[in-house]
Amino acid sequence: MKKSNINIDVSLDENNLPVDMHWSAEGADTKQAKAMFLALWDGEEKNTMKLDLWVKEMSIEEMKQFFHQTMLTMADTFEKATGETNISEDLRDYCYHFADKMKIMPE
Repeated sequence: MKKSNINIDVSLDENNLPVDMHWSAEGADTKQAKAMFLALWDGEEKNTMKLDLWVKEMSIEEMKQFFHQTMLTMADTFEKATGETNISEDLRDYCYHFADKMKIMPE
C-alpha cells in the first residue's frame, strides 16, 4: 500500500496565535496559507474532529470569501459522495444568499 504525507507548519506569536502557515504534500511545492478547516471523521465515535486556524493578518473580506468557497466545495463533495443532488442544490442556493448578504458576489 502506498502512503503519502500532508504537512502543515504553523508559526505562532508569543500569545500562541497563528502568524504564518505553510502546507506541503509529497511531489508538490510548499504553499503559504492564511486559513484552514480540517475535519476528520472518527468512525468509532461517530463524530467529527475539527481544527480551524487562520493567521492574524487575514482580512474579514478574505474570511468571507474563504467561507463561501468552502461551503460551495462542501456542496460539490456531498453531491459526489452521496448522489444527493436536491439538497446539494439547496446548499448552493444558500451559498448564493451568503455571498449576496456578505456583498462578495462576483461582478
